[in-house]
Amino acid sequence: MSNKVWYASFGSNLFRERFLCYIEGGQPEGSNRREVGSRDATLPVKDAPVSLPFSLYFAGYSDRWDGGAAFIDTHYNENADTWGRMYLITEEQFEDVIRQENGISDLSLDWSALRANGNTLVEKSDYGNLLYAGEREGHPIFTFTHYLPMEEREITVPSKRYLAMLIRGFLEAYTDTPEACVDYLIEKPGVKDHYKYEDLLAFVKEQV
Repeated sequence: MSNKVWYASFGSNLFRERFLCYIEGGQPEGSNRREVGSRDATLPVKDAPVSLPFSLYFAGYSDRWDGGAAFIDTHYNENADTWGRMYLITEEQFEDVIRQENGISDLSLDWSALRANGNTLVEKSDYGNLLYAGEREGHPIFTFTHYLPMEEREITVPSKRYLAMLIRGFLEAYTDTPEACVDYLIEKPGVKDHYKYEDLLAFVKEQV
């Protein structure tokens, strides 16, 4: 039986229904791309909220969502409290999630090396930089982000349909208070200076 790992999401995969498209296949609401799913379509054993010590920002352009996508900085920041949601899945399923996120046809990870290195580049792509984020319940926590640090990237604006996925994930995993979601998002690079508090609050309330 394959070993289990925690995959920690900080972007659209916070919303369970969207993440399960990477496991079972299917086209998420708001996305223009159908995901092929994993070789093993078994649902996650469990999921749980997690705080990630890496700063959240929006950059690049996602053709799935027609706007900037969520990333975390490559530098550890003890003051960062990035909301994440982690899913307990098999090592093979995590490899399949990485492949789908990055358009990689084949991938086999060295799990011992991933733990030891802490930060491992598997592909020079949007989400090809794997980060080891500790352990929970005897299983390693992994996430992925861009290979460049935030300071070297162009900040871009996320679309509302992309933010809707994050917000729905926040409401599932973190809080049932719209104001808490807005307080979290409003100062993030990409949202700040592009979305007004009142407008974003009204949008969050539409997702409740």
